[in-house]
Amino acid sequence: MAAEPEILARGPWKPGEVRVLWREAAFEPGAAATAEADRNLQVLGARGSPTYDGPAARMVSYAQTDSGLELELQPTRWSLRLSRTDASDSLSALCVVRDARGGWLAGRRADWVASWAGRWTLGAGGSVEVGEHPARTLERELVEEWGVRPERLQVEALVRPANRMVMFVGQAWLAAGAAVTPDHEHDQFSWWPPEIGRWPAEADPELRAIGALVSSAPIA
Repeated sequence: MAAEPEILARGPWKPGEVRVLWREAAFEPGAAATAEADRNLQVLGARGSPTYDGPAARMVSYAQTDSGLELELQPTRWSLRLSRTDASDSLSALCVVRDARGGWLAGRRADWVASWAGRWTLGAGGSVEVGEHPARTLERELVEEWGVRPERLQVEALVRPANRMVMFVGQAWLAAGAAVTPDHEHDQFSWWPPEIGRWPAEADPELRAIGALVSSAPIA
């Protein structure tokens, strides 16, 4: 993700304030995008990463209204999101996680995973499944990656990184005393301080930009 991603829409919104319409027709990428997706899958396979290329979500359009956020989505190839220059509006969900004291959950991704391999990330994230509400994706990924459910969850923003993916960003707060258990896709985890300026060196500019975005949000 770029250090200064483009903010398409800014909340916060309660999950019920996000309305989602799914198109039945799948997105048909052009020949160049298809060839790049195939090459990227070969690269993943060569380094032992998963290469399953099932259907995932793509954003067709969005609208921010007085009552919330409206999204139109459609199925697309998961592998389109691997492009470094044009991910064709593939939609991914990022659930930033805070503890009762305001700390930030950070995990280092294992070397074999398909995305952010060997790098530190915030919270939980992954692709939106076809027919799934993206707010549901936020909670599902949190449970799958960290074995915990949020006490409170709100949707923060739609963000477009430099590679033209669309990030559906949410923020989850855990109950006091809640414990997390990392899945096999993480080889380390840590709770970073509430103050972004005190984050460790492994918090690269992309993560700091996301932290600054969500830390400035009021409660929905």
